[in-house]
Amino acid sequence: MSIPVVDLSDFINGGAQTKNDFIQQLGKAYEEVGFVAVKNHSIPGELIANLYEHVQQFFSLPLDKKRTYEIEGLAGQRGYTSFGKEHAKGSEAPDLKEFFQYGQTIEGEVFTKEDYPDNVVVNEVPEFNETIFNAYRAFEKSGKALLQAIALYLGLDEHYFDEHIKNGNSILRCIHYPPITTEPKSAIRAEQHEDINLITLLVGASADGLQILTKQGEWVNVTSLPEQIVVNVGDMLQRLTNNRLKSTTHRVINPARDLWHTSRFSMPFFLHPKSEMSLACLDNCVDSSHPKQYDDITAGDYLDERLREIGLKK
Repeated sequence: MSIPVVDLSDFINGGAQTKNDFIQQLGKAYEEVGFVAVKNHSIPGELIANLYEHVQQFFSLPLDKKRTYEIEGLAGQRGYTSFGKEHAKGSEAPDLKEFFQYGQTIEGEVFTKEDYPDNVVVNEVPEFNETIFNAYRAFEKSGKALLQAIALYLGLDEHYFDEHIKNGNSILRCIHYPPITTEPKSAIRAEQHEDINLITLLVGASADGLQILTKQGEWVNVTSLPEQIVVNVGDMLQRLTNNRLKSTTHRVINPARDLWHTSRFSMPFFLHPKSEMSLACLDNCVDSSHPKQYDDITAGDYLDERLREIGLKK
């Protein structure tokens, strides 16, 4: 299945009609599919390539070295999380992955360490630290533009999300799905799930495996070109829009047996707002035909609830 493709430069640099066409394409795709492929997303290809190189160097470290970066009490929100710790909501089976998470570096405001713990510095791969910071900022910039387009599609001010995502609680997650060495109990590397956040930006993974669940209940492969990123709606945005925009169910399946010896690397950027943002359904997304589906909650409380459900927080 080829998911809809949009050109972000049409929104950033286009005239009024080109910009509006982009807004309508993006919004329609998010109402019907929940995923789009974005070209001309402005995240430098060289930066992505460098990050993949350093991520692979990190995951190649001995396990005892990696575990020195696994920080208790942070619910996996910073640093390393070892293999088999996380599971999908509603599933007891652990996902077949290990990952490293990098969070916000606060600028111009004061927050507690409880809200924004320090990022974990990797000593063995020094180039990793600056590269992941630069990638984080590049993802933030592209995500902000996409949310501006979404705001306009929803009939909001173009900059509705800006204040909520500035110094927001976004996460860049570097995932390693190791080679499969024994007969797996499941054909799934990451069980079906929906993302927690507003939107997720995903640069091309190092191998195939990502699938989305269609409205017809069929699993289809997600394909995009190397120069594109895949961007999907998360549960926070679905909740805010009272189900108008779809948070699509997706999963990662195991490779064919002849590729079991290979690793898969993936780097999703989970764009979160500040914890105090209200996720109460927007007034213009609620009417007699679309009654309010969710209780009011803040982004921080919702994140906390979901981290418990997936086993990262006790």
